[in-house]
This record gives sequence, structure tokens and C-alpha cells, in this order.
Amino acid sequence: MKAVAGVYYSRDEAEQAATTAWYAGIPADKIMVLTPGDIRGKGVLSRLLGGEDPVLTRERRTESKAAGPFERMPSFAAVIPGVGAATAVGLLGAALLVTAGEAAETFANTRFEDSSVEGLLENETFLYEDVLRHRGSVVILIVDEAAADYWLLQFRNSGAESIDHIRNLWWNALRGVERANYAILNRNFEEDEKFYRLGFESALHARTRCKEYDQVLGEMVAKLEDVQREYPSASVEKPFTHGYERGRNYYQRLCNQCTPASSHL
Repeated sequence: MKAVAGVYYSRDEAEQAATTAWYAGIPADKIMVLTPGDIRGKGVLSRLLGGEDPVLTRERRTESKAAGPFERMPSFAAVIPGVGAATAVGLLGAALLVTAGEAAETFANTRFEDSSVEGLLENETFLYEDVLRHRGSVVILIVDEAAADYWLLQFRNSGAESIDHIRNLWWNALRGVERANYAILNRNFEEDEKFYRLGFESALHARTRCKEYDQVLGEMVAKLEDVQREYPSASVEKPFTHGYERGRNYYQRLCNQCTPASSHL
């Protein structure tokens, strides 16, 4: 299985993309919608459950009325650092919308059928949150490997941006400040940027962020060793560790912008 994501800056388009995926046969518990704000007051669920499609067969219309894609799927609310209240519709939504300081506990209590899917969602959580900060919505589908490219194309054709594009936008917005900060080490940022960025993003992993430094030191060292093995001839340690520390500081600043509290809807 593989997780594929589409980013929409129209909430209606995000809802339509999720509903289209369900009509196409993706099980409800493999569809997630992340969106800023309170879905209870905006009729999102009613639109998802009640929408009609003129091309549907009579039997499919009956099925959609009786058991819409999100009818049996709980919704969750959480406070995302720098975002405030955000919501998810989907059985796996709680694994993504995590309150600052609660990520480790949330993931510890969540089990995915495929560990590679779990790892991808954990690695990309900070990007989903960045989308929410910019008032966008994310639709995530858990699909077979063979169907992944098809659904990425469907996302693109319906106006979605890819998560890779979002990753580059996110880093470009930070790059100038991080480059200036790196100058204190008297090292070449352009040469070290790859490893600096790897360290920065590692600090934002959903399992380890918000923990005390001594709690994550072992995992940081393990990740650093992985990078060193991949690039044995490169000077990795200083840019990676400095990037890691800056990533922790970055997320802490976001945490300070909101009150860490969440509740189930």
C-alpha cells in the first residue's frame, strides 16, 4: 500500500476529490481529509454525505445515501502549532492531526497495515500542517502501489498541488533565514544544504518532535549514521546536527503560537 496526497486551496475541491475517490471504490477507511477550522459548523459532512452525481447509477445513488464515504468515519479536532483548530475526517485522521507534545502517544496507539505507509505519514505530517497554516486542505488516499500514479494524476487533473511541490515551497520560505544562521559556523551553506535540510526535517518527525533533547538523541544519532553511510565521503555531521537543532527550534516557535489542546468531536 502507498499513501498519496493532493493539496487543495479550495475546500470544496478537496471534498469533491475525496468523494470522487470513494465513488471510484477506495474504502472509506483509506480516505482522509485534513482541513482548517471546525467542520461541525460548516456543513462539510452533510455535503460529503449528501452530494449527488448525475453520472452515478441508481444503485450507487442509493448506496451513497445509505452509507456515504464518511458516514461511519469519526472526525477529529486538534490544535496544530501555528494553525489553531484543525479537523480531520477519516479513520486515520487522528494519526495525522496531533497536538504538540502528543505526537508520540498518538502514533504509538495507531497501527497501520503497512509500515511503509505509517513511516511516510509520520515523515510528512509537518508538511500537512504547513498546508493547514496556509488555509489549504489535504486529501490522502491509501492505495495499492499499482494505483498510486493513477491517483496522483487524478489529483493533478482536479487542480491539486503535489506534496513534493509543497515541500519545496516550505523549504524555500525558510531557506534565507537558515542560510544566514548557518553563516556563524563559517561553512558553505550551498555545499552543506542537503545534509542541513535532512537534519532540519528529521527534527520534525512526528514521533520525536516536542520531546526533550535527551529523549530523541538516540534517534537523531541513528538517522545521522544512516546519512553518513549513504554519503561516506561527505562531511555530514556538522550540517546535519546543526540543521536538527534548528528544526527543533523552528517547531518550538510554532508550538508557542498556540495553546496545545485537542478534543474529539
